[in-house]
Amino acid sequence: MKHLLGGLVVPLVTPMARPGEPSAEAAAPLLRAMAGAGVRRLMLLGSNGEGPLVRADRVPGFVAGVAERWRDLVDDAVVLVNVTAAGTDEVRRRAEDVNGRGADALVLSPPTYFRHRTDEVVAHYAALADHGLPVVAYNAPRYATPLTEASIDGLVTLPHVVGVKDSSGDPALLRYLVAAARRRPGFTVSQGDERGLAAALRAGAGGIVPGTANLAPGLAVGMVAAHEAGDLAELDRLQELTTSLTRLHQVRPGVPAVKALLHRWALCPPYVAPPLTPCTPQETRALADAVLPLRPHLLDPTA
Repeated sequence: MKHLLGGLVVPLVTPMARPGEPSAEAAAPLLRAMAGAGVRRLMLLGSNGEGPLVRADRVPGFVAGVAERWRDLVDDAVVLVNVTAAGTDEVRRRAEDVNGRGADALVLSPPTYFRHRTDEVVAHYAALADHGLPVVAYNAPRYATPLTEASIDGLVTLPHVVGVKDSSGDPALLRYLVAAARRRPGFTVSQGDERGLAAALRAGAGGIVPGTANLAPGLAVGMVAAHEAGDLAELDRLQELTTSLTRLHQVRPGVPAVKALLHRWALCPPYVAPPLTPCTPQETRALADAVLPLRPHLLDPTA
């Protein structure tokens, strides 16, 4: 079985042919750049991928196209696909849509919109036991029912749940997740909080999933390598650079800012899914100025 969640997973932005329409063809330049930077694992249609804003019927073809291109570029390629939705029935339908389309695993947050009890959260994950693909739990408290110690204890009893991507930024919860993973062979914890990547690796997380890797995958590849080599000084240096990169969101928060820079570098169209709107020319210039000190680490082909 492939190592699905360890090391670096890039939560890829979703290149679009026009607003709201994901396009595997439009993704080709970005995929080539990621492969060239040493990336091997992608997560599609998460929060960085605007997944909840993309029409469900547009997802299967996009996933199949990206997975095919990614496997042509990368040996041991891994593709994880987010199927998060408000209700279990919709999650099951989305899982069915991408099964057989090249996904190696599903990513799933607890139910969105409403807040749910522990038993309901665990049942939500248990409902995917018969879909044939491993499941990664996605703890994103900003968007969904937060995972708790009790729900984590339930998840580790489900054989098809193989790990957790934690974006809570809660060090105590991360420690609990790492301890739970040690009780369950094959269960991996990965950190999505871009400011806490080094701390998570030091605490025993098996991998990282930083949105900043869309712009500077080399920093994230280097962090994993530094941790594996025991070079903590280098790990901390790369964390400082990654934290500096997150300041771009002071100009324009979220995915539109990332896509604006990638478009400037001819790697991704600027289109986003409504109701998001692209960055203005003024915002794009300000973003370019904000990341200029990090230029040697960026995908910018002119660097």
